[in-house]
Amino acid sequence: MRITVLTGSPHRKGTSALLADRFIAGAEEAGHEVFRFDAAFEEVRPCLGCGKCRIAGERCVHRDAMDVLLPRLVAADLVVFAMPLYYFGMPASLKAVVDRFYSVNYALMESRKRAVLLVTAADDREETIVPLRSHYQRILSYLSWEDAGVVAALGCSSRMNLERTRYPEQAYQLGRCC
Repeated sequence: MRITVLTGSPHRKGTSALLADRFIAGAEEAGHEVFRFDAAFEEVRPCLGCGKCRIAGERCVHRDAMDVLLPRLVAADLVVFAMPLYYFGMPASLKAVVDRFYSVNYALMESRKRAVLLVTAADDREETIVPLRSHYQRILSYLSWEDAGVVAALGCSSRMNLERTRYPEQAYQLGRCC
């Protein structure tokens, strides 16, 4: 299986990076091919809504890291969204990537992919991630993708905090069984 992991944290050794690392370790151990795209460390320009890609049928007007990501995204069987919760939603770096899905919407819709959400939050209340879960579910519904699992690491404000929980093992096991 081909897996594309999209991360949104600007912290290479942060909480959501740990979940992504553990998921990837499980997936690779199970023999899956994994491509990781760390959005916060890539040049991704925001969608302009200009319509060149969809209305005019041309390539996106931007030449940036999405040129590398989009073919991998389209070819993937499973897409993983890994992120810390930022003000009840996804970080801007990852949102910019998702907005640029627009240029390949039809290919993504036709591919019937599966997706995973890995999210960390300092707050320990489930209600904190309700808006993000809703956004994630709406994206999947729009693209006709299937949810393959969620690891929501609540109450994890630091990596040390997270390392003491069962969440990294959950991410690992999810990677193994996807």
